[in-house]
Amino acid sequence: MSTAQDRQENKLAIANFAVAIAAFGIGALMAMMQALSRADFDIPLRSPKVYYVSVTAHGVLMGLVFTTFFIMGLGLVIVRSVLKEDIAPRLGWASFWIALFGTLMTTVAILSGTSTVLYTFYPPLQAHPTFYIGATLLVVGSWLWCVIMLDAARRWRRDQPGTPLPLPLHGMIATVIVWLLATSGLAIESLGMLIPWSLGWVDTIDPVLARTYMWWFGHPLTYFWLLPAYVIWYTILPRVAGGRLFSESLTRMVFMLFVLFSTPVGLHHQFTDPGIPASWKLAHTFSTYVILFPSLVTAFTVIASLEVAGRMRGARGLFDWLLKLPWRDPFFASVALAMLTFAVGGFGGAINAAYAMNTMVHNTAWIMGHFHLTVGTAVALTFMGATYWLLPRLTGRELMFRRLALSQPYLWFVGMVLFGMTNHLTGVLGMPRRVYSAAYEGAPQAQAWQSWTHLSAIGGIILFASSLAFLIVVIATFTLGRRGERQPIRYALPLAAPMTERGLWDRFLIFSIIAVALIAIGYYPPISHLLELERFGSLPFKPF
Repeated sequence: MSTAQDRQENKLAIANFAVAIAAFGIGALMAMMQALSRADFDIPLRSPKVYYVSVTAHGVLMGLVFTTFFIMGLGLVIVRSVLKEDIAPRLGWASFWIALFGTLMTTVAILSGTSTVLYTFYPPLQAHPTFYIGATLLVVGSWLWCVIMLDAARRWRRDQPGTPLPLPLHGMIATVIVWLLATSGLAIESLGMLIPWSLGWVDTIDPVLARTYMWWFGHPLTYFWLLPAYVIWYTILPRVAGGRLFSESLTRMVFMLFVLFSTPVGLHHQFTDPGIPASWKLAHTFSTYVILFPSLVTAFTVIASLEVAGRMRGARGLFDWLLKLPWRDPFFASVALAMLTFAVGGFGGAINAAYAMNTMVHNTAWIMGHFHLTVGTAVALTFMGATYWLLPRLTGRELMFRRLALSQPYLWFVGMVLFGMTNHLTGVLGMPRRVYSAAYEGAPQAQAWQSWTHLSAIGGIILFASSLAFLIVVIATFTLGRRGERQPIRYALPLAAPMTERGLWDRFLIFSIIAVALIAIGYYPPISHLLELERFGSLPFKPF
């Protein structure tokens, strides 16, 4: 790879990371406003309209923009560092600019107050057409990124016949497949329902059918976020910790199981929806529990890798290997605390997926607490730590304010425990999610949860302080960091000899075909049933 091409591809990756971090900053501000508003603090501009605009902006910017751009940047870095070959710069920049243009369209639509439809954009809440068109362009830009990633895998197969993809690239290709399978449902909803409806081409829309397409996309979206975090946990974390990956074959299996089972699980979000047969809701309950298995294997494999690192650093006792790990490294602290929070929040996920138990917590603050403890921290904190690790390697600049960078993940952990656990508790007490005020119009039952929302607000303030610390470190490093020689990007080696031949878990085409078949089995019958019912549709509703 030429030096000029190397600089160009670094700029492309950095551009994607920059958009991700900007979206994160705006989303973090919106999040603190919501936490203070729910606790009934008298903050400037507080009103229901501003609150629900901020809920929409926070969800979209954090859940779609921050994650998508960061994952695209990470994928480009992995392709460049693994293949040592050029990528198509025009296609890469086309992907970036299309996704950015779509992001700006959607963001303007939200902040203008014309598209207050929340993160899930359920009809009959109706947004301005530019909201849906912009979100669609964001996905189209990401699809071009998928082409780059798949072409990288094709070139490796061509040049290294019979050799398995390098593990980091293996994980990112699994991410690409999950994303393509998930966004097919979103494309049907957006192009076939939401955009024509918002443009006035049709008068009404079927809310249950639209929700079904949304959750075809919405739950596997969490695995699109999570799999790149797993790539970091498996391929970078063990090396930074000073050890080796416990098992390469288990890692490959985990990624392929996500390809198989990540998509046909969405109906567990629709247990209370009419028109969907109970048998198919129960089927998606079973498939949701199946998808828990690769995460359990991940917990075992990554913890075993960290124990290997601790023992390679000299640990001899049963648990003293934990103290040997580099807790004063910002990247390691971020990822380790993200994993710990994810493990705690994951137990709540088993309750959400249970066909009967879900009714106790459905649409309460419990869901908000679970979401932020799991992917909200497992993904966000991992990506923040990865930024600390990647930025000096991409820019050649020394990480600035290292003490602040080290304190930031610990602040995030404390803030998220306060925020997440109190929302779990208030959810059990019956507090609805997405409420402007915990006083709940003076309802007597609200007294049981009002005091807890103040603790949640404190957690939100600490989380915002952590977010500011992250932004200060990143911006200072990029603009003021002392220049030096760029460090190479290297990945963890497995304990055993690296695999040299393609095995069962490297057959992406076969597993992708099976995954499509499982999606057809999981969604064709319930969607067909909905289409056969007498349908009246809903007129659009705009609350503000």
